[in-house]
Amino acid sequence: MKYPVAMNMLVYGPDMNESLIPHLSYIKEVGYTGVEIPIFETDLAYWKPWKEEIDRLGLEVFTVTFLGADRNTISSDPAVRKNGVEFLKKAVDVTAYLGASWLSGPYHSALGVFSGAAPTQQELDWSKESMLDLAEHAQKMNVMLGLEYLNRFENYVVSSADQLYSLVKAINHPHVKIMFDTFHAHIEEFNTGEAMIRIADEVGHFQLSENTRATLGEGQVHWANVFESLDKMNYKGWLVVEAFTPLLPAACIWRKNYSTEEELILKSYHHIQKFIG
Repeated sequence: MKYPVAMNMLVYGPDMNESLIPHLSYIKEVGYTGVEIPIFETDLAYWKPWKEEIDRLGLEVFTVTFLGADRNTISSDPAVRKNGVEFLKKAVDVTAYLGASWLSGPYHSALGVFSGAAPTQQELDWSKESMLDLAEHAQKMNVMLGLEYLNRFENYVVSSADQLYSLVKAINHPHVKIMFDTFHAHIEEFNTGEAMIRIADEVGHFQLSENTRATLGEGQVHWANVFESLDKMNYKGWLVVEAFTPLLPAACIWRKNYSTEEELILKSYHHIQKFIG
């Protein structure tokens, strides 16, 4: 089946300064018809030149974000939870301003914050409460929320497809769906394709990421399994290439697993075309 394909700009690091804007034209030249942009700055004026270039190029746009400890949506401190939700509402506003339809990420809780135990029911309830508050705002702004599970080394609240599926079902809001990332699935699932199919009715957005976080097809992810399962799911959304480099400190990748960002982008696109072209 043919799928539209986008490129995540985190390949160039988390700082979306204006020097990165020219890369958008290269991404389109390669063949991508969309881009996914990380949102950590919530001043709408900051994004004006990005919007102008995205509109000029005719690219579809998606956004992603994540939270630190000071914005943890499952914190026992109500002020911290509120801080997280307020930031996310502003990220939704940026998403809408850019003309994007999805804000994805693991913001059901904070990245890299651990309790030393399994999530409690209270923490899951706080996550549900925070996401429902956010979802009401997202619905008004016509933005879908794509919650993502991370591997157990990055998050303890939801680190498998089944755990995230249960949370999304508990939230039970039309603007809250699952964003599936093959990197985390490759670590946590017994069979990535089977996990995809089990939760298919809630998957609305999809990221393709190699186990090395570098060029698709040069690692150990079973891509035939992934693409066959996408077809079995009757998936109708976008595929987004998510690749990290040493330019993204949060990923803790301190070695270069690729030649250049441009070659990584090009080769990953060609790899996808082998399955959907």
